[in-house]
Amino acid sequence: MDKVLSRRVALVTAAGVTAGLAVPGVAAASSTDASVGFTLDAETLDGGEQVTSLTLDTSRLGPIDPASLTTGTFGVHVEATSPIDTGGQDIGYALDRSVTAARLDRRGNIVLELSHGEGQTGGGTLGYINSKGRNVRLDLVYTLTQNAPVRTRRGRPVSIGRFAQRGLVNPEVDAFTYHASRSGMKYRLYSPTSGHGRRPLIVWLHGGGEGASLPDGYYDNETTLRANRGALGFATREAQGIFDGAYVVAPQSTSAWMDDGPRFAPLIHEIIRDVLRTRPVDPGRVYVAGCSNGGYMSVKMTTVYPATFAASVPICGVVAGRKAGDPPLVPDAELAAIRTPTWLVASLDDDTVDPRANTVHAHELIPRSEVTLYDHVVWNGHQFPGHWSWIYVARNDPSVRGTHVWQWMARKHR
Repeated sequence: MDKVLSRRVALVTAAGVTAGLAVPGVAAASSTDASVGFTLDAETLDGGEQVTSLTLDTSRLGPIDPASLTTGTFGVHVEATSPIDTGGQDIGYALDRSVTAARLDRRGNIVLELSHGEGQTGGGTLGYINSKGRNVRLDLVYTLTQNAPVRTRRGRPVSIGRFAQRGLVNPEVDAFTYHASRSGMKYRLYSPTSGHGRRPLIVWLHGGGEGASLPDGYYDNETTLRANRGALGFATREAQGIFDGAYVVAPQSTSAWMDDGPRFAPLIHEIIRDVLRTRPVDPGRVYVAGCSNGGYMSVKMTTVYPATFAASVPICGVVAGRKAGDPPLVPDAELAAIRTPTWLVASLDDDTVDPRANTVHAHELIPRSEVTLYDHVVWNGHQFPGHWSWIYVARNDPSVRGTHVWQWMARKHR
């Protein structure tokens, strides 16, 4: 386990039900003093990462009869707290998680499926600190209680003595490796498992909430992949097939890109050079995409490095000033000088970044740019805040004249 996970996911032991406790059906059970570990199984949903199940390392107890498992066999409680000071804001939670199914995996381990879904409280791994404008990984402490014995296939009842929480497992996130540039900027890198020859490189630039909070010593190199599917979308089987195998790099800002875009641009470019030097990447197929703060930075990168990118996809980005009267973050003359093929995306109900003053304005100035404007952000029947239009790009939804955004990107070469 890497040191970030071991720091952020607390290790906890909780007393289980043992023989002799006054719980119906348990007193006669044989018990084990062995500690059974369990992992937190997570998925990054469109609205952020949630713990969706727990896997108990029970295979070594012998073959378990799946018929002895019910949704009430184990109780699950979680307490989530912030790893840094929140200024008094409560961003955590403490509650019982509902078990929706109990089953065995192919190794014979017990898997407890937990109720989860977009907008559901209690499953999320992140909390947003308003005063800092940052998402942070919550310290999660799960406690398991055994309410009834499980039985082996030979009929022996078993109750477990102790449970020990292990790490957080998210296969999509864990496929990205940890790195840091010589300048100290952290980044995560996905390496393709298919394709041949020199591959494309997709640079994903996160939103403002996924940067570090260095006054608190918080620089986790993880929230970029856990807060939304922006980078993960490009690592899916569908995207990898379209790009014929692509590297995906997700740098993490030490604050927010909009704080100092001109200073951050060469630090991002250094990471791109690192990947070009150490991986078989085609320098003519480097793409940049990003949301919100990262949408601004995607535009900025194409003004500072006009010969680097084959295409750019800024999502709900900022080019105007932060507030009325402020100078624009990307002046009109710079927008008009962009020659990188650009496809802008936003939702018209975005109440965080004015889509007309930013996305529409940039589209009107960037030569031959494409634009997709949605009325609302709705996916799988759930309506998200209007600012979250990156969900559509992460799902390859935007299309122009029958061509979707990933296919459009993949066809662009410098």
